[in-house]
Amino acid sequence: MAAVDTGPVTFEEESAGLRPELTAHAYRMLGSWDEAEDAVQETYLRGHRSWDGFEGRSSVRTWLYRIATNVCLDLARDRGRRALPYGHVDALPTERWVQPFPGDRDDLRLALVAGMQALPPAQRAVLLLRDVLQLPADEVASILGTTVPAVKSSLQRARARLVRIAPTPHDVVEPSSPEARRLLDVYVQAFETADVGLLTAVLRADATLALVPDGAWFDGKVACAGVLADAVGTPGDWVMRPTVANGAPAVVVRLRGEPFGVAVLDVRRDGIAGITVFADAALVERLEVRSRRSLM
Repeated sequence: MAAVDTGPVTFEEESAGLRPELTAHAYRMLGSWDEAEDAVQETYLRGHRSWDGFEGRSSVRTWLYRIATNVCLDLARDRGRRALPYGHVDALPTERWVQPFPGDRDDLRLALVAGMQALPPAQRAVLLLRDVLQLPADEVASILGTTVPAVKSSLQRARARLVRIAPTPHDVVEPSSPEARRLLDVYVQAFETADVGLLTAVLRADATLALVPDGAWFDGKVACAGVLADAVGTPGDWVMRPTVANGAPAVVVRLRGEPFGVAVLDVRRDGIAGITVFADAALVERLEVRSRRSLM
């Protein structure tokens, strides 16, 4: 029986399913969920316009990563870097803070994404394409319009700098682990019952607290406890829905019935080492919608 000719493959068919991973790539490049979605939208527009000229010299996936990376490079150069209010970064205007991003992958960790923003955009792109996407050096050189020796040199410098500014903790636990769930449950219970003693009991001595967009940063359990004591209010003020963001346990937060923001926890084997609070009401609905989609 002769095969049925279904006609030429369309761009939509070939690119279906790639949007989530391209968005994660753009987020690592830009440090912003908003800008990542804009970059991927532009990537798909450019891909659609160029589809007739695609000759299949690489996979569609690699071709789209090439477009997305160059879109992100243009945005990174135009808009500058983002950061988090940690002790080792310079102060930035509030609109330039790193945003949280849904996902349980370790390469989405807040400290790692924030550290990447300190790299020059071209080094950032090389690091992601080589170490995260595992593309060969010659392919990365082709994507970025440079040479293999230049890629290898950039990668070496990027790795060395990232180790200094965003070291990988040896005792981080997976967000799905029993210990992570236990500590997240304690965090939620403490806020919903206004029990600051319960909350501070699970903080490590070196715990940190970062507030976005205020830009405030508190170092050490004593300093964090003072801020948290003022924040817990009275029982029933806070309602928190557990989720996962940036490869870590997190909560979507409502205060007195109104959307408040998102808190991402840095959970280690011996307690909570860090809390990053994003006081952005718009993030509540976005993360809740994303969570509902993931369950469908």
